[in-house]
Amino acid sequence: MRMPFRSPPRPGAGGRHQVLFVLAECLPFAIALSVLIIEFTPAHVVYTGPLLVATPALAAVAMGPKGTLAAVALAVAVSVTTATYNGAWGSQQVYTNFLALFLVSLASLATSSTVRRRREDELEQVRRIAVAAQEAVLRPVPARLGPVRVAGMYLAAETGAQIGGDLYEAVQTKYGVRVIVGDVRGKGLPAVRAAAAVLGAFREAAHYEDELVGVINRCEAALLRDAAVPGVIDPDVLLEGFVTALVAQVPDGPVVEVVNRGHPPPLLLRDGTASALMPARPLPPLGLTEFITGPPGRADRYSFAPGDRLLLYTDGVIEARNSGDDFFALPEAMEAVDAMPDGGPREFLDRLHRGLLRHTQDRLADDAAMFLVDR
Repeated sequence: MRMPFRSPPRPGAGGRHQVLFVLAECLPFAIALSVLIIEFTPAHVVYTGPLLVATPALAAVAMGPKGTLAAVALAVAVSVTTATYNGAWGSQQVYTNFLALFLVSLASLATSSTVRRRREDELEQVRRIAVAAQEAVLRPVPARLGPVRVAGMYLAAETGAQIGGDLYEAVQTKYGVRVIVGDVRGKGLPAVRAAAAVLGAFREAAHYEDELVGVINRCEAALLRDAAVPGVIDPDVLLEGFVTALVAQVPDGPVVEVVNRGHPPPLLLRDGTASALMPARPLPPLGLTEFITGPPGRADRYSFAPGDRLLLYTDGVIEARNSGDDFFALPEAMEAVDAMPDGGPREFLDRLHRGLLRHTQDRLADDAAMFLVDR
C-alpha cells in the first residue's frame, strides 16, 4: 500500500520528450503514406516528388541507419508504385525524382550513422557522470560496521538510470551503528539534490547528536534550509511529495532503536519469520513538522539479538506489481531467501533483487532501495 502524504506522480518533461520523439519517428512514414493516398486519388495532379525525397532526411534525424534504410525502401516502393499507376515511366520528371531520392538517401544514411555514434558517445559520457554522482551521493558502505554486517542496494526503475530520490547510509559512531533510509517523492535532479541534503546532514549529525530524534530533526532542518534557497531544491518536492525517512541505531546491546518519519516499517527476520516493526507513534514525513502534536518523543526500541536480520527499504519494493496487479510480498520473500544457504547480507539482497525482478518481469515502476543489517 502507498504510505500517507504521497501524491500521485505528475507527468514530467521526460514523458513529453518521449512522445515528441515517437512522433518524429513516425513522420517520414506518414509522409510516404500521404503521398500514396494523393497519387491514388483525383488529387494526383499535386506534385509529390519533393515530399518523398525528404523522407530519408527526416528519418535520419530521429532514427538510426536501420530506420533510415526502411524509410528509403518505403520511399522507393511508393515512387515505383505511383509511377507505374500513373504511367509516368519514361518522363524526365520520374528519373529526376529517383536521382534526387538516391542522392538524399546516401547522404541520410551517412548522417544517421554519424548521429548514432555521436549519441552513443554522449550517452556513455552521461552514464560515467551518473556513476560518479551515485558514488558521491550514495557512497558504498563497508561490509562490516561494529557488531553488524551491512549491505545496500539501489534499484533503478528506468534503464540507464543510476541515481534518484531513494537514499541510504550507515555510519559507525560512539553511540553505535546508525543507519538512514529515505525516499524523496519525485525524480530527476531536484530529487537527487533533496536526497543529498538529507544524507549530508545525517553524516554530520550521526556523530554528534545523542538522540536519534535529534539526528532526524537535523536532516529535516537541512532539507528545509536548502529548499529555501531559490533554484536549489524544487519546492514541489516538499509541497507535494515530502521526504519519508527512517533512522535506526544498533548499539552493542541486543536492541535496535528506530525513529520512523512516514516511511514503510522495517522488517525483522528472526528464526525464519519476518515481522514489521511498527512505530508506537506514527509521525509525518520530513517537511511536515507542523503536523506533529505533543512532545517530540523518543526512539522506539525493539529486540535485535545475534542472528537477527533487519531490512530497511523504500516503497518501490513493496509497491512493485506483477502482470496480475499483485504487490510484491516482501516478508514472504525474505522468509524464502532465509531458507536458502546463508551467503551473507550481500547475497541475501541479491536473492531478494532477483525475486523482485521475477515478480515484475524485469519492469520496475518506481526506483527502490534496500538496506540489510545483520547482527
